[in-house]
Amino acid sequence: MALETPWLGIAVAALGAAAVVIGLLRAWRGGRTASGNTVVGAERVRALPSVLRAARTRAVALAGVFLLAVVAIAAAAVVAARPMEEQIVQPETLSRDIMLCLDVSGSMVDVDGEVVDVFDRLAEDFEGERIGLVIFNSSPVQIFPLTDDYAYIRDQLARMRDSLDYVYDETPEHWVGTLNGAGASLVGDGLAACALGFDHPDTDRARSIILATDNEVNGAETVTLEEAAAYADSLGVRVFAIDPTTPGSETSLGLEQASIQTGGGYFSLRDATTVESVVAEVQAEDATLLEGEPRIVRADAPGPWLVVLAVAALALVLVAWRTRT
Repeated sequence: MALETPWLGIAVAALGAAAVVIGLLRAWRGGRTASGNTVVGAERVRALPSVLRAARTRAVALAGVFLLAVVAIAAAAVVAARPMEEQIVQPETLSRDIMLCLDVSGSMVDVDGEVVDVFDRLAEDFEGERIGLVIFNSSPVQIFPLTDDYAYIRDQLARMRDSLDYVYDETPEHWVGTLNGAGASLVGDGLAACALGFDHPDTDRARSIILATDNEVNGAETVTLEEAAAYADSLGVRVFAIDPTTPGSETSLGLEQASIQTGGGYFSLRDATTVESVVAEVQAEDATLLEGEPRIVRADAPGPWLVVLAVAALALVLVAWRTRT
């Protein structure tokens, strides 16, 4: 058992000991003053059996007061010092990794808010999976890497949602770096960057990309959508496409074919079951528990000392009150 604030325990013990010493000195001085007064027949009174019993009772009571005070002070000192219990914890996480991939090109301006809301709902339904976010236009930018800190994920998605309310002649904070290349909505480059965002390539994990784009490419891609999908498939990454446009168009068919190529799926943004379907598809793949780095966790462990303190204090009050009467 380790003590978090031993100096505070020592201070409490010292103050308590000083209070007991002061109390004993006052009682001793009071006794000497009383014994110094001459009373006719005092010796015969002290010799009476009832007086002797009362004296013995008072002596025992005073001894009890002293003992209870010592116990209470000791318990209070230990509690004040904050006993701590150390435990080695081996954190475990599910082996599913999910990369959110968002197209922030001009053609997606009117729907990006809805997409971020869908991402937020997805984060609510996932539990234990690691989630990351990459956005892209003419160039991709990682907003946050894979993490299982869901409070951080929700905060970043909220900030992303807020950044969508911008003036057209300004670049939102989160979008800095997405316009470093020529063209716009280079989906192949964005998907390839998302696939590269997965770490520990030698570890057996379930990996998925949730790609939200209208697939309206404007400019020359370094990697085409088909090539990026093939690369993701070679890494064992499944792509789930969320399309904000009307299904059946040429761009939608290309997006659907690329996602199915990886063993993933194609979904419409405004389909009422999109979130539930994507979550079900991602979680359908078997996951294994991964052990993280062990860490030491410390927690307050007063144990029985609080009970000892409470009982001793209550008994002290009762005995002291009976002694006075």
